[in-house]
Amino acid sequence: MKRILSSILIIAAAVTVSMAGNPDRQGEAGAAELLLNPWAKSAGLHTMTTSTITGVEAMRLNVAGIGRITGQEVMVANTRLYEGSTLQLNALGYAQKFKNNGAFAVSLVSVDFGDIPVTTVNQPEGTGATFSPSFFHLGLGYSYTYANKISVGLLFRTISESTADVSAFGFALDAGVQYVSGEQDNFRLGISLRNVGSPMSFGGQGLTFQTDNPDGRTQYLLSVDQRSEDFELPSVLNIGLSYDFYFTDKMMLRAVSNFTSNAFSRDQIGAGLEFAFNELFMLRGGYKTEMGSAEDGLENVYTGLSAGATIELPFDKAGKNKLG
Repeated sequence: MKRILSSILIIAAAVTVSMAGNPDRQGEAGAAELLLNPWAKSAGLHTMTTSTITGVEAMRLNVAGIGRITGQEVMVANTRLYEGSTLQLNALGYAQKFKNNGAFAVSLVSVDFGDIPVTTVNQPEGTGATFSPSFFHLGLGYSYTYANKISVGLLFRTISESTADVSAFGFALDAGVQYVSGEQDNFRLGISLRNVGSPMSFGGQGLTFQTDNPDGRTQYLLSVDQRSEDFELPSVLNIGLSYDFYFTDKMMLRAVSNFTSNAFSRDQIGAGLEFAFNELFMLRGGYKTEMGSAEDGLENVYTGLSAGATIELPFDKAGKNKLG
């Protein structure tokens, strides 16, 4: 396991150097919704739980964490983004642990833009009609755990972005690993590489226009197709560490830290704390910042402070089934 862990760290270091955050490439990637986190529990720690995330939520950060559950898990989430807008995320996920230490999960995430007014050159104030783009991702993930110490996982995700007459389709791969050590599994290490996949481009009838034929001797219109430029996916590398401090059998304090290397923006680093009581109530908070100063003085919306809480109530005598 030491040799495996050393190899993982070497690979992670090499990848970090090769895709170190580059502010000059900001805005060049597409499908930015892949970086949005619809799940409340991990969002309470600014999505810095690379080393500790489990179950369905792991499909959005570190797929290796799927195998850290004990049975089945079903999650539903609605996230309202950017207060004042109509933008929302809707997510549904299911995870299943197998007896051979393997685990499978599937998730569907969609972006709800609300109703957007249709405007034209002749009617810039709107035609009275509305439209709503359809953005959704379908993910299939598998994780395997070795001797309860090392979990590895791989995820395949399809990406679809479309309106009535323009669409783009692509796919992405995620890979991750989690390592657990200590007398009470106190120390945890997680590494994940996300959104590595094919370039995407838009096409469809919405990119065609009519123009006069180049031969002026005969008057007729031609339909010309405009080809859109390809765009890359927002690849991300996460490296996370955590340590659990047990005060009693019922009280635990977890310290987490995380480094994020963004291929198309500045790198990020942060840390946080999570307090858990009797596996029923959890309170958490974190802080994340971007490395390097922004010349324009603007900060990323996903920096600064974060906070959250969880309540998990058992609904059977054994306490194995819970509603969170």
